[in-house]
Amino acid sequence: MTGRLMLLDTASLYFRAYFGVPDSVKAPDGTPVNAVRGLLDFIDRLVKDHRPEQLVACMDADWRPQWRVDLIPTYKAHRVAEEHEGAPDEEEVPDTLSPQVPVIEAVLDALGIARVGVEPYEADDVIGTFTARAKGPVDIVTGDRDLYQLVDDARGIRVLYPLKGVGTLQLTDEAVLREKYGVDGRGYADLALLRGDPSDGLPGVAGIGEKTAAKLLAEFGDLAGIMAAVDDPAAKLTPSQRKRLDEARPYVAVAPKVVRVADDVPLPDVGTALPHTPRDPAALEQLAGRWGLGGSLQRLLTTLAARP
Repeated sequence: MTGRLMLLDTASLYFRAYFGVPDSVKAPDGTPVNAVRGLLDFIDRLVKDHRPEQLVACMDADWRPQWRVDLIPTYKAHRVAEEHEGAPDEEEVPDTLSPQVPVIEAVLDALGIARVGVEPYEADDVIGTFTARAKGPVDIVTGDRDLYQLVDDARGIRVLYPLKGVGTLQLTDEAVLREKYGVDGRGYADLALLRGDPSDGLPGVAGIGEKTAAKLLAEFGDLAGIMAAVDDPAAKLTPSQRKRLDEARPYVAVAPKVVRVADDVPLPDVGTALPHTPRDPAALEQLAGRWGLGGSLQRLLTTLAARP
């Protein structure tokens, strides 16, 4: 992979499409297809504006991997709709969104847009592994700030973070991270680990908020440096910080594996080049008629065909 690679955090984007496009957008039989059409519009706009040569729709084969839960049991626990013994737990998803996900997958497959999910990993881990293997620049499109940890100016890796739809994207590079958080991409995972993240069920270190975490990282370099300072009486830590960090050692010992995205997922051998024409035109035509994909699909087909 040497040309510009675009990696979609697909669930993040279809959730945004679902909430951003009115549910009055329906198939001929009255089934809502706002997430499907919204995602197609997103992809159309992304290809037009950023001109990737390759694109992968990265999927959550397991949205709450057991190996992460084993380390931090609260991980995403508040999002569980139903527990399953010996199988992934069911995520709480709006009733009218769940039926649209198989349609999204079928449309992407018929278009010939690469779609990759690998058990037992999240889309973030698939994105992390594609990014680690990439030879050229990478654009990661996500509404999840966790992926800021992959930003790397030297390698041309940036995060396109939707502020409003995908028409307004924050092009997140190291300068943006330093301005907003006081860290670079490599430091963002340590920052997130220390401050915690209620949306992911990560407790963080009690009493260490975002600003304090950034100051500690600036002072001691990384998480290992901060924890070494706890054992150094001469280190510039307040008594409260030293106590809180010392008490948090069990969490700090396991949290890095939970917070940092994997870069060693066994990816399938898949063609990542963006297609100019659909892989399966007959299937796509059937899907377009069944689900009333209309202008959203047609615009994307036109954009793909017009690429150099």
